[in-house]
Amino acid sequence: MRRHLSQGQFIAIGFILMILIGAILLDTPMASRSGQSIGFLSALFTATSASCVTGLVVADTATQWTLFGQIVVLILIQIGGLGFISIGVFFSIILRRKIGLRERGLMMESTNALQLGGIVKFAERIVVGTAIVEGVGALLLMIRFIPEFGVLKGIWYGIFHSVSAFCNGGFDLMGAKYGKYSSLVAYYDDPLVNIVIMSLIVIGGIGFVVWGDLLLMSTILIFGGALLFYWAERNGVLKGMSVSGQILSSLFASVTARTAGFNTVDTAAMSGASKLLTA
Repeated sequence: MRRHLSQGQFIAIGFILMILIGAILLDTPMASRSGQSIGFLSALFTATSASCVTGLVVADTATQWTLFGQIVVLILIQIGGLGFISIGVFFSIILRRKIGLRERGLMMESTNALQLGGIVKFAERIVVGTAIVEGVGALLLMIRFIPEFGVLKGIWYGIFHSVSAFCNGGFDLMGAKYGKYSSLVAYYDDPLVNIVIMSLIVIGGIGFVVWGDLLLMSTILIFGGALLFYWAERNGVLKGMSVSGQILSSLFASVTARTAGFNTVDTAAMSGASKLLTA
């Protein structure tokens, strides 16, 4: 049957299977802190959202899911952000398996690469580059999270939020301390968290193929969007903040609007102009 599937169909079926497996795992009692199943529909929604890196949730990630459930969510985010074809090709390289023309075509299709030549090396660069960027991001976030949450939880929070930000996942674990669905509101004036998360969102969001070509345009859009957000909210949600808090919040709002799903200010309290800008 595999031979009769087009490249697009094979990728689509692979994603569907990944989502279903994730949903089944999240539906198990061991995935929920209550020790009871969350229900397959909610598990399916979460698995779909994580795999497609939308940031939408039906339950707060930190308070609903156990460590096992959080790991499942993070794996889905990582595979969804990288593409399971890229990961599969990378493991084939490690295991020294021959990569045929069909696999190379799938890789080209899944990454939107422009040519078939060099696609295997490109897969290596994607995985290795992702590991380096996410690793650096995690280490930097640990500087803030370890003193706040302890060593083990600080390490986990650094890894989770680095991967989620790089893949534009929008999932967070701050609900356990700051209240459900609080996202990164508590860090609105924290330079380290803001700059690291923003950098990860931008680097991961612009894509592997066009990192060089779109970096300048992304910079213009980010700072232009930040200025517009500041102008619209200087007497709104930014009022009363320190100058550094206003600058960081404006930049963060501009960056996260790229589809990341995080927020450091109350989105519902924003003005109509800011909501239009974000949309």
